Amino acid sequence: MFVLEKDIERKKEIINMKNVYKTYPNGVGALFDLNLSVYLGEFVFIIGGSGSGKSTLIKMLYREERPTRGEIILGGVNVGKLRNSKVYKLRRLIGVVFQDYKLLPKLTVYENVAFALDVTGVDSKTIRKKVIDVLDKVGLKHKAKEYPDTLSGGEQQRVAIARAVVNHPKILICDEPTGNLDPKISMEIMEILDKINKEYKTTILMVTHDIDIVKKMKKRVIVLKEGRMIKDYKEGKFVDEKL
Repeated sequence: MFVLEKDIERKKEIINMKNVYKTYPNGVGALFDLNLSVYLGEFVFIIGGSGSGKSTLIKMLYREERPTRGEIILGGVNVGKLRNSKVYKLRRLIGVVFQDYKLLPKLTVYENVAFALDVTGVDSKTIRKKVIDVLDKVGLKHKAKEYPDTLSGGEQQRVAIARAVVNHPKILICDEPTGNLDPKISMEIMEILDKINKEYKTTILMVTHDIDIVKKMKKRVIVLKEGRMIKDYKEGKFVDEKL
């Protein structure tokens, strides 16, 4: 059963992973005995080298993958035991931003963002207000009628962020959102995410290889290696790691 938003507000712990293992059908182990708690409003980086388990971790949070063993409790929901027919309800609590934007090329900026609300049955007046507000938040209100192929990479990622947060999800998962961008634009994207975290109180988990960004942002940092969590740095306490 899904908890109400007011119940989530009372529970400071919005994500809790207990003794989580993930082994793929080919026998490859991706995660081993992972224990992780994330609290409402936190901004957490997840870092590690290739094969460390970062992608598997976040895929399990939005139920693209199930844990082999252990529990993943997200907003009061046991994600691993959730029936496939109920996954869409979980994903209404979560926004996801990918490295490659995943925008719909034949829809305008406005339509790409509105699509995330339209599929939930929100009325057109409410959709318009929410879309314009969030486009203003990411600095693209003036490009509402443009198409994705007319935008720069940084602008496309801003649209993807707007689409992910237009319904004010409790959790935003970012999978290498700056991976295709240069350092200057990457920091602009990070400033937008930081603003969303602070103003919307959105809990953010971000996977990245960019250690410079991690050091500049001074957030909590989880370090994975070969499927195990080897470090959990408190906010502002991160030091250099060899990935």
